[in-house]
Amino acid sequence: MSAPPPLPDPPTARALSAGLLAWYDLHGRSLPWRLRPADRASGARPDPYAVWLSEAMAQQTTLAAVKPYHAAFLARWPKVEDLAAAPREEVLAAWAGLGYYARARNLHAAARKLAAEGFPRSEAAWRAIPGVGPYTAAALAAILEEEPAVVVDGNVERVMARLFAMEEPLPKGKPALRALAAALTPRERPGDYAQAVMDLGATVCRPRDPECAPCPWRDPCAGRRRGIAAQLPRKTPKAPRPERRGAVFAALKPDGSAILLTRRPEKGLLGGMLEIPGTDWTALPPDAGARRAAAPLDLPWRRLGEIRQIFTHFSLILDVHAAEAADPRALPGRGSWTPMAEAQAALPGVMRKALTLVRAAREPPPLWKAADSSKENIS
Repeated sequence: MSAPPPLPDPPTARALSAGLLAWYDLHGRSLPWRLRPADRASGARPDPYAVWLSEAMAQQTTLAAVKPYHAAFLARWPKVEDLAAAPREEVLAAWAGLGYYARARNLHAAARKLAAEGFPRSEAAWRAIPGVGPYTAAALAAILEEEPAVVVDGNVERVMARLFAMEEPLPKGKPALRALAAALTPRERPGDYAQAVMDLGATVCRPRDPECAPCPWRDPCAGRRRGIAAQLPRKTPKAPRPERRGAVFAALKPDGSAILLTRRPEKGLLGGMLEIPGTDWTALPPDAGARRAAAPLDLPWRRLGEIRQIFTHFSLILDVHAAEAADPRALPGRGSWTPMAEAQAALPGVMRKALTLVRAAREPPPLWKAADSSKENIS
């Protein structure tokens, strides 16, 4: 593999940055939390709460998905003090559907710290805030304080790899791409530059279909000149994603108005979120003992089918079982009855899929009220 490309000399770097900023002034995205260059010129400053909230939500999530959540959070909790004072369960429920739920727990912890101590004024200080990593700290420092912090995310890595035709595969090539990004980061308007390079990667220099014609870096782009831009950045092949199996047991009130839910442990995947009671997620399907232990009540369970969910590090297959509690007044040993409307809003995505299957099966005739009403042998 060829050596990383040399860093651009200062005049070349300044010309590249100036060209990108000129493009951004005309074509940058209009986002609810973003100040346009004309706004900055008039003396306006970005709202640190709105910007921080957008960055927290946008990690590994598209902006199209973020916008309605961002608006809903600001409407419900207009100031960081409001978010800090909210019960964490309400914040987790409002986050449901955005995924990566550790971010929601960090968001609430960060809101409390920010409400008590104020918003940081530097990249280093932002790193002390829960849930804020290197990219987010740099982005917030650049956008909010005009610190010339080096902002590097997947969009920036892709743009740098193509602009300089850097063929060393990721993740090994990350330090070289960061050095190239640092060489182009200007001292003037670093916040606009950070947003410009991210916009370029998101809207023009796209992963699978780069649109080179309107790109402000079209002429100097070495990847385009060599005809390899769409192939960059190269990546080391990933190992196959492992598969896990499990089962959930949805106990319903006879009228379908409520479902029995439990809460996951605080630590780990989907920590602190509500869930339909079920087995652990393991490499092998749960055995009879695990299924019996996971069923929250002694009911005539019926298997409705399975749902699938892709997580970052594994794929999951869940068998979905359902039954009606003949006497819902009897409290189970764990969990609590939750109104169906509240459950739909509060459950994470994987459990929403299971709930959708359960609700669909209740349309007449319910699958678990078939002519043969004998109890399923879940052993």
